[in-house]
Amino acid sequence: MNAFDAGMNKTGDDSIRYSEVVSSLSYALDITEGQPAGHAARSCLIGMRIAGELSLSHDETCALFYGLLLKDLGCSSNASKVCALFGADDRQVKCDLKTTNWTSMMDSVGYVARNIGMGGSLWNKVSRVATLAAKGQAVAREMVETRCERGAKIARQLLLPELTAQAIHSLDEHWDGLGHPDGLSGESIPLLARIMGLAQTAEVFWQTGGAEAAFEVVRRRAGSWFDPELAEAFSRLRDHEGLLSDMASPDPAARAAALEPEGFALPATDEVLDRLALAFSDVVDAKSPWTYEHSRGVAEVSEGLGRVLDLQGRRLRKLRWAALLHDIGKLGVSNLILDKPGKLDADEIAQMRRHTSYTHAILSRVRVFNDFAEMSASHHERLDGGGYHRGIGGDDLSLEVRILAVADMYEALAARRPYRPERTSDQALTIIEREVGRGLCPVVVSALKTFLAESKFVPYQVAA
Repeated sequence: MNAFDAGMNKTGDDSIRYSEVVSSLSYALDITEGQPAGHAARSCLIGMRIAGELSLSHDETCALFYGLLLKDLGCSSNASKVCALFGADDRQVKCDLKTTNWTSMMDSVGYVARNIGMGGSLWNKVSRVATLAAKGQAVAREMVETRCERGAKIARQLLLPELTAQAIHSLDEHWDGLGHPDGLSGESIPLLARIMGLAQTAEVFWQTGGAEAAFEVVRRRAGSWFDPELAEAFSRLRDHEGLLSDMASPDPAARAAALEPEGFALPATDEVLDRLALAFSDVVDAKSPWTYEHSRGVAEVSEGLGRVLDLQGRRLRKLRWAALLHDIGKLGVSNLILDKPGKLDADEIAQMRRHTSYTHAILSRVRVFNDFAEMSASHHERLDGGGYHRGIGGDDLSLEVRILAVADMYEALAARRPYRPERTSDQALTIIEREVGRGLCPVVVSALKTFLAESKFVPYQVAA
């Protein structure tokens, strides 16, 4: 049973479609890849127009639609390694890769030279260049394999069609067999993956050089990167008024959502949104090896505190969604900062603190999540007004925000992390109690003690 079958008979707001939610949340994946907002949605606009030139079955068209929007589900899983290898901002390294012909030795050398981090000694830089030169293809394959396998796994968690998962797994295969992760060639590459790979490249060049640049790169790479027949189908769209209008739209997510195949529209029911929020929390936590299942832990503690404080029904469910997605803005923060084991400097602190405003911006795009976007983004606010990003406090902080603040702090303190000594739950509580009345709500901290005593909650652990 896929997500469409699972959601059809559930209660919920049938006026909000799954496609609307997914197309809006795809913006979170865009910033992880270092792409301009709307990259996945615009890729969907291109890919679905190509599909219109072909004789795809209804099931293939539906699977393609969600594959295009969610093609980057695994994008966060290699961010930390990219950052470590290059010593540079993972978002910029990934962004530059999208316009590099990495199968060309000359282009690959130029790419490495452009992206090796400026920090560190000359020896460190030389060592990085040597490592990447010696292991370039092996490293590239490993990176793509991690990304594609993770993306396909999350697609299956969302109960999307198996064709969607397979297409995401093979997204970076090339027609000539020089792609990754499996080195597939020609028609052994799933058709939907071939369409998605062409569409995403065309979108990137369209944004950087206009429509002509997009059509030219596809023409040049036909027969190497791209299926020649698909390249020809794309060339027929050169003067397609609908595509040109869609690509110029200030709201590509809405345009993409409107292309959802007829008869396969899924209402965004609570059960479906539960799965989606959980899946995107996994995308968030995969960005850094130090935040393994942090969002799940915060959600479990938040829901427990909510029950102790007598929150029920819809209010409790929204609290859980807000907790699962509270750090989605961290997808827009470089791993140079997220993975830094030492103390952050003033500029790095400022960049880290932007993640809450990013969370608000991402969730505000999603109509069904908009009413808890502020709640989710306020988990670092304090009673004394000394938090961020709005600096509000006191009566301006709802009970849910106070719960999130305590749950987030407790999980971060109690979970095992490789960069500091392990703490017991009591040690974490001692630190939290120092903030009672100043930063944290005493009623919620009291509820935390009750929850921990009754539930025996153990934080998710990262291996030391």
